[in-house]
Amino acid sequence: MDEIEIPQYFICPISLQIMKDPVTATTGITYDRESIEQWLLTAKESLCPVTKQPLPRDSDMTPNHTLRRLLQSWCRANAIHGIDRIPTPKSPLSMTRVLKLHRELNIPHLYLKSLNTLDFLVSENDKNKKCMIESGTAKAMILFIIKCFKEGQTMGIEQGLRILHITWTPLLENKQLVKDSVDFIESILWVLKCKIHPHIHVRTNAVLVLKQVIEVASSSMLELLNLDFFKEVAKVLRETISQQAIKAILHVLIKVCPWRRNKMKIIEEGVVLQLIELELTFPEKSVTELIFCLLTHLCSCADGRAQLLKHAGGIAVVAKRTLRVSPATDEQTLQILRLIAKFSATNEVLAEMLSVGAVAKLYMHGLGYLVRDIAFLSPISPGFDSDPQR
Repeated sequence: MDEIEIPQYFICPISLQIMKDPVTATTGITYDRESIEQWLLTAKESLCPVTKQPLPRDSDMTPNHTLRRLLQSWCRANAIHGIDRIPTPKSPLSMTRVLKLHRELNIPHLYLKSLNTLDFLVSENDKNKKCMIESGTAKAMILFIIKCFKEGQTMGIEQGLRILHITWTPLLENKQLVKDSVDFIESILWVLKCKIHPHIHVRTNAVLVLKQVIEVASSSMLELLNLDFFKEVAKVLRETISQQAIKAILHVLIKVCPWRRNKMKIIEEGVVLQLIELELTFPEKSVTELIFCLLTHLCSCADGRAQLLKHAGGIAVVAKRTLRVSPATDEQTLQILRLIAKFSATNEVLAEMLSVGAVAKLYMHGLGYLVRDIAFLSPISPGFDSDPQR
């Protein structure tokens, strides 16, 4: 290799290696495709490495066919010196091809092959993903999943959910398609009920898609969610199938919680008890923040507070997490303790709050008057001192 003179214009200015897929940028400089794409992906400034002119990260690179033919001829001529032939690069994914694959989803003997192709393409690289987003792949997957639900067909659901999760963007067309779509919500609930292999991956992708849809759903849609919705969501929370799924379900519940009707259904499904168990067994900061955000909503109801107090570790876990996770969680735990002290305190509850340090936490934040006033009106015991500072 050292004895062979390599033409300078065969060398990529970035990698300083022989180019395999020469492409020309809008600045007129030719690079190896992989090198310039990686450069634009990681560089702090979006500039051409050679000219230092602005070069947008989403710039289209023009294949330099002339240079590639010269490269291939040179490689063949020097094969006896150990120079490998440069393979012909794959053509970039086109919108025409993607749309053809979308149409094939409606053809019984072709739809699985098309799904598998779309699944491979979307995971191959970011350029494919961008092309598929621009081609409306999310819409095609939504319609496919609804079709499967109505026909009771589970083959292809795994790929459809995964592709939808990856290609989903809150574009107006996508939002209009799902924001009031009872059919699509019902489709996701149907998937959660089905035993589709591989079970964990399918259920995780289903709840990730559910989160994306709930985020853009209309108020009227969220207000009319039925009991079946909350039963399935609570079931996923109990199963703790994956950290991704747990976070997605918590986001969903927080989003639908502001409506009192929904809040009561969530409480009826025993979610408050599940949240305490989840926090005791799966203490992870980002999950904890979501748990206490949801608990704050649920404890604004008497039934929610009653459910928290029913759990032997309810008050203790709230008190323990105060001042240990984040400022946002501190606000939520203190709000929960305030609500309990103000509206649900009994002698037994106050005694437990004192024993687990909840009273001290309230005093530290100027909320000691809540327990002091209650203790004055209804003393826990002759020896009870409501001020832990004295």
